[in-house]
Amino acid sequence: MPEYLPTAPYRGTRDFLPPEMSVRTQVFEHLYEVLERYGYLRYDGPVLEPAEIYERKSGQEIADQQLYTLTDRGGRRLALRPEMTPTAARMIAGNAGSLQFPVRWYSHPNCHRYERPQRGRVREHWQINADIFGSESPNCEIEMFELIHDLLRSVGATEDMFLVRANDRNLLSSALTDLVGVTAEQLPQVFALVDRWEKYDRTTLAEQAEGIGLADKQFEKLGDVLGAGTALLDELPAPVKDASNLVQVLSSEAAGLVRFDPMIVRGLAYYTSTVFEVFDVSPDNNRALFGGGRYGDLAGLFTSRQITGIGFGMGDVTLMDFLGTHELTPKPRSEVDVVVIPVAEELAGAARTVATRLRGARLRTSTPLELRKLGKELGKADKAGARAVVIVGREDWDSGQVTIRDLATGEQNQVPLDEAPAALAALLHD
Repeated sequence: MPEYLPTAPYRGTRDFLPPEMSVRTQVFEHLYEVLERYGYLRYDGPVLEPAEIYERKSGQEIADQQLYTLTDRGGRRLALRPEMTPTAARMIAGNAGSLQFPVRWYSHPNCHRYERPQRGRVREHWQINADIFGSESPNCEIEMFELIHDLLRSVGATEDMFLVRANDRNLLSSALTDLVGVTAEQLPQVFALVDRWEKYDRTTLAEQAEGIGLADKQFEKLGDVLGAGTALLDELPAPVKDASNLVQVLSSEAAGLVRFDPMIVRGLAYYTSTVFEVFDVSPDNNRALFGGGRYGDLAGLFTSRQITGIGFGMGDVTLMDFLGTHELTPKPRSEVDVVVIPVAEELAGAARTVATRLRGARLRTSTPLELRKLGKELGKADKAGARAVVIVGREDWDSGQVTIRDLATGEQNQVPLDEAPAALAALLHD
């Protein structure tokens, strides 16, 4: 017996059969349309990049634990991209001289991370990225928050289904040093602890804080700081608040789009001030969906020119979980709108002629590849989700007519060939 290879995909990756691909396409088309209404232009880059740009740009967790690496025949160390921002940074730096800043870009790459597959996490995912490059204005933050709301509304979400929680790392740094007494050397570790704050129990967090060198009173104060909400801002120095774009947003008409939350810190190393995460508020899926933030020196690995940016990445896995939780997942589209069926093999060419006219009218149309009895072809068309069939008979064809059958009602009518596209379009939009 031959030893066949397995048909299952590599663990942590997914096959998308046509019905699921139809659902995904419908969702992504809504997102693309919103992004382009805002003036974002789509870009793309290679799936392979030098491993160094992730090791230096993406943070320790990705570089040390999640990166897929390889060495090519020339001895170069490469990696499958785990995220898009370092590629965007390289592209922005390489083309800065020809770009008119600020620019709005978006992409939809597939990304690869070696993770333990679980709900919300796989090893290959697709991610909508939206970024503004080359502006330090707080209007960028406002646009990001407006865009997030419009993107989620475009796929059917209402404002009570999600929450945008935002922080500023500079505000948090000030709170940690001025109020908790964290040293500059301890800050990176305390930031990582804050990032884990809602994922672990109090005892575990206390043990980790002790390992960092925080005293019991400092740990208690840290808990007070993280739970203070907007009241924390009253305790911070005025110069720190004056320099914060997020504080300006919270004082603007856009304040209702976002909630200030000192616990939001984000794990990626390149975020320098504003950070935010979008949460599903349903108890059935109470988790972060996606997030992003501002980077003060996006292209520092590639150029001496300082280029700021702000953006987010919306992963497909958590987005689809969100839609499923709230019963917003669209149904798969039918295979076709219309099937053109010749009643005899010698009319196959006539059927193709009809199909060509219907496709020219933007109707999704197919014809049988292997002709069977009319009853079986009607049944197959119905299973394919067609709303109507066009039957091409010898007498009809000779007189310049075809028969249109409505599969929903069973009614059928003869119409002139020239009128068939309009008649079918009217039927489909009935």
